Amino acid sequence: MQNRVFLPQMALDLWLADGSVELTGTELSLTAETRRYRLAEAAHVIREVSGAPDANELIGRVKSKHYLEELGAEVMEGSMVLGDNAYDVVTGFLATPIGPFNEFKAGGAGISDARSDEDLLIRFAQAHSG
Repeated sequence: MQNRVFLPQMALDLWLADGSVELTGTELSLTAETRRYRLAEAAHVIREVSGAPDANELIGRVKSKHYLEELGAEVMEGSMVLGDNAYDVVTGFLATPIGPFNEFKAGGAGISDARSDEDLLIRFAQAHSG
């Protein structure tokens, strides 16, 4: 499976507002880098808050909204309910690179000296955190 990165909704909103990313449908582009990612709605499960056991072992994991809905979960902003469980979550998106990183770099795209998508996104997030 190709590497995916979780992008919190709050960060994406900030990046869209300052013009450092562009969003077209489900495709995100890092403006300066010209690197593109396919987005899927997701949630990072932070903690179980009802005291019930985490039978699905979701705490600390990022799961697509589609997967969570298949389990029967309801995600509402910063919370999620699944059966007898209630969770605090961070909503956002799973970003999957479009095309291999080596092809992206070989094409002369991008301005950074990043060695992987992970490296590129870490540097991007650090430069655009505010």
